[in-house]
Amino acid sequence: MARAVSGLRLWPRPRAAEARKADPPERHALALPLRLLATACAFVFMVAFAVVLARLTLHPSPASEALTHTNMRPGSSLRAYLDQPALRDAVKQIGGNILLGVPFGVLVPVVAPRTRGVLRVLLLTAVVMLLVEFAQGALVTGRAFDVDDVILNTSGALIGYLLLGRRMSRTVHARKARD
Repeated sequence: MARAVSGLRLWPRPRAAEARKADPPERHALALPLRLLATACAFVFMVAFAVVLARLTLHPSPASEALTHTNMRPGSSLRAYLDQPALRDAVKQIGGNILLGVPFGVLVPVVAPRTRGVLRVLLLTAVVMLLVEFAQGALVTGRAFDVDDVILNTSGALIGYLLLGRRMSRTVHARKARD
């Protein structure tokens, strides 16, 4: 720790730090418009994702009404998928639910930078997917609440966030240099 002796510092601050503080880095003239464009595109994709999510999950399926059942035990549906004779059906169910969450993990931190962070993305995704599953179970014919879907969707969001969302959010919403 530096001590002051009659106004002088024993260990002065490095000159490079003083130079950085004195001369703020120049900002590229197109930085703000490009960020706004990227945020607007992410918002459009987020709306499109919401429409696709609603069509896939909230569309009635009267033909499967007798086959649906509510699942409150984590892993129960996953075991049922994996016990199917055709591996293709299991991959379709599990992979589809994971892929359904990926855009959420990519787009949410870009559209709403305050949601940046693994825990925030996971919590927000879990809440949204719980609401979707509750709506499915309560309002849509031939659909039921399944906790495994929430787990798979949230896992997909985590994958999307770690692969692209975090980097895209940092690029679009670069933090200002500290003064």
